[in-house]
Amino acid sequence: MKIVILDGYCLNPGDLSWADFEALGQVSVYDRTPLDDVEEIVRRIDGCDIVLTNKTPVTREVLARCPGVRYIGVLATGFNVVDIQAAAERGIPVCNVPGYGTGAVAQFAIALLLEVCHHIGEHSRAVHAGQWSSCPDYCFWNYPLVELEGRTMGIIGYGRIGRAVGRIAAAMGMRVIAYGPHPWTEGDAPYTPLEELLEKSDVVSLHCPMTPETERLINRDTIARMKDGAILINNSRGQLLAEQDVAEALAAGKLAALGVDVAEAEPIPANSPLLGAKNCIITPHISWAALETRRRLLEIAAENLRSFLAGKPVHVVNSL
Repeated sequence: MKIVILDGYCLNPGDLSWADFEALGQVSVYDRTPLDDVEEIVRRIDGCDIVLTNKTPVTREVLARCPGVRYIGVLATGFNVVDIQAAAERGIPVCNVPGYGTGAVAQFAIALLLEVCHHIGEHSRAVHAGQWSSCPDYCFWNYPLVELEGRTMGIIGYGRIGRAVGRIAAAMGMRVIAYGPHPWTEGDAPYTPLEELLEKSDVVSLHCPMTPETERLINRDTIARMKDGAILINNSRGQLLAEQDVAEALAAGKLAALGVDVAEAEPIPANSPLLGAKNCIITPHISWAALETRRRLLEIAAENLRSFLAGKPVHVVNSL
C-alpha cells in the first residue's frame, strides 16, 4: 500500500515521527506541494492508495486523474481543501482530525486577548531597549492597559473551542454570551442572537468554521452593530473577516484592537490591509502548533487510517 503525505512540514518539521504511517505502508513525504500546480499534485498522488493533506487541494480534477485513491486523510480539522462530494461519488472516505487542538487553540485565543490588553511583548522590548532604566518613575506604559473582569465576552461559534474559551474567560471574571447556528437552552453561556451579541460584547471572539454563511461575517454592517471600542479576536479562519472593513474600523476607532492568528490569504500577502492597521496584533497561524498538539494530531490521523484499513472508518466528513 502506498501512502503519500503532500505537505508534511508544518505538522512535522523534524520533531515528530512518521513511524505510525510507515508501519502501515510505503510512505512518501513531501514537505510542501505547490497549491496551484495541478500537474504536480497529480504526479505525486497518482498510483497511491492513501492521500494525506493539510492545505494542498485535492479537487475533482485531481481525483478523476488519480483513480487508485481509496482514502483521503486531512491533517487538520477543516476539510475545505478536499472536494468531498467528488470523493463521495468515487466511494472515497474523507476523514479529518477533530478536537485535537481544543485546549491549545482556546489558550491562544486568550493569549491574543491578553496581548491586546497589556502589550506584554512590546513592554518587554521597551525595557530591554533601556526605557525603564532611563525612566524617572518606578513604572511606565506605552499603551493603554485594559482590565477584563466584569466585561462581556461574546463568542461566535460555540463548539468545543468556543466553549473552552468561554470557560477561561469566565474564570477571569468576564460575563460570557455566545451565538451559534442552532440555539441551545443549557450550557455555560446563554444563547444570544448574533445582533444582540454584537451590541452587548466588549470582546468578540470568533470560533466558527468557514462556510458560505460565515464568510466575511465580520464586515462593515456587523461592525456597525458592535460597541464602540470593542476588541475583536480571530484564530479560527481568516475568511471570517472582511479585512479592509476591519482595518477601516480600527483606523476610525470603532474597533479598539484586533488580535488574529489567521488571514484571508496565507501566508499573509504584503499588501494585506491588516499589516498596516492600527492596534492590530497578527501571529502566523500557530494556535495549533504546540508540540503536544501536533503530536496528538498525528496520532489521531494515524488511528483514522488504521480504522479505515480495519473496515470501520471514523471521523468521516463526506456521505458515501
